[in-house]
Amino acid sequence: MRKVIVGAMVSLDGVMQAPGGPQEDPTGGFGYGGWVAPLADEVFGEEIDKLFGQRFDLLLGRKTYEIFAAHWPYAEDGPDDSIARTFNSITKYVATRRGLELTWKDSVALRDAASDVARLKREDGPALVTQGSSDLIRTLLAEELVDEIHLFTFPVVLGGGKRLFDDGAQAAAFKLAASRESPNGIVIARYVRDGAVTTGDFAMDPPTAAELARREKMQREK
Repeated sequence: MRKVIVGAMVSLDGVMQAPGGPQEDPTGGFGYGGWVAPLADEVFGEEIDKLFGQRFDLLLGRKTYEIFAAHWPYAEDGPDDSIARTFNSITKYVATRRGLELTWKDSVALRDAASDVARLKREDGPALVTQGSSDLIRTLLAEELVDEIHLFTFPVVLGGGKRLFDDGAQAAAFKLAASRESPNGIVIARYVRDGAVTTGDFAMDPPTAAELARREKMQREK
């Protein structure tokens, strides 16, 4: 069985659009592209290395694939040469319904993301790690296909943009497996799936008359 691991850089308000640069994804008039770079530090780099230090294949949406395919094949002699060599040597699974030209070596199109990823998970092989790909991640969350979330939360509020979660995500419990804080305030946390959501109740038992009145009012306001 293969795991699906979401690797996501998010702001405090959950935005994950265009972390790498102003021209990465300006769709919707997003004006804060490149919000990760000023806060990247040594701890952030170490944790990225951990994420990519395991055996993995990339699982990407169309737009992120196009960003990566225009960069990583040409970056093996640059400052990120180690990651470039890794990305260039592994399989890249790309969720796309269009006739996208897969120019990056070892790229495989997934025409039905949910069913194709479910099939890949049943196979033996390395983990499937996402980067970017907010639309694809939301599909995977809606289909309960995500096993782990590696979250890099940056101390910025962006106010708008593509977000990690939306109303289509299925309710699920996750357990914190590891966490770390970087000198620049990035909170790095690894969550693993932990069954269904459980609930409890802090209300008084029996409820007060005021509480019963409040509940009745809430029912009328639905």
